[in-house]
Amino acid sequence: MDGVVTWLVTLDWHAILQIILIDILLGGDNAVIIALACRNLPQRQRRLGVFWGAAGAIVLRVILVTLAVALLQVPFLKLVGGLLLLWIGIKLMVPADDGHGGEKLHASDKLLSAIRTIIVADFVMSLDNVVAIAGVAEHADPSHRTGLIIFGLLVSVPFIVFGAQIILKLLDRFPIIVAGGAALLGWIAGGLIVGDPIVVPHLPDHGAVHYGASLAGALFVLLLGRFLVQRRAVAAAASLHSTSAGK
Repeated sequence: MDGVVTWLVTLDWHAILQIILIDILLGGDNAVIIALACRNLPQRQRRLGVFWGAAGAIVLRVILVTLAVALLQVPFLKLVGGLLLLWIGIKLMVPADDGHGGEKLHASDKLLSAIRTIIVADFVMSLDNVVAIAGVAEHADPSHRTGLIIFGLLVSVPFIVFGAQIILKLLDRFPIIVAGGAALLGWIAGGLIVGDPIVVPHLPDHGAVHYGASLAGALFVLLLGRFLVQRRAVAAAASLHSTSAGK
């Protein structure tokens, strides 16, 4: 018992508070992507999507923690990750097809598709989050570092799961939030792209560059997503008209 008390007393509580703050500030985008990916699932499968999406996110973070700093220095990783996020943001803006070639997708297929989307996006978005937590732990007592990192990962779970549940309910009432979530992904993507080690040397060292790239990413996702939504609506109306005319 004395050993537990001593361990608690010697813990770096300042680092713990920093980690909790990081989870609050940076865990929101993970909750958004989970909610967006699960919004088209049947009501009974939404919880499964959120659960497995969050589980995949935590497993990825455990892996990323061991490689965190090194990964951010790999050329093209942020660039490719940013492009992936742009694609995912656009994909989430466009209503999901019910099937291919006129066949309806099974609910299980939709669930697996949502989980895949969550894991790919979360891999990209977790890089900075994991590095931030690892950076805080680096300044703590060496004997506490591993425990602090694990604590940071575990604390992020409720923020992601409950945050995703709240956002899902808001999406049902206010569909316009979909555009905001997609724009957030575009914003993150733009910042990642200009932060890639292969891109940084060719850009001015100015905060406006990062801000401009983030804004451009958000606008790109919104405009292209909106265009594809309108094109799909026109195609659906034309298909309905031709079907009606043929009867």
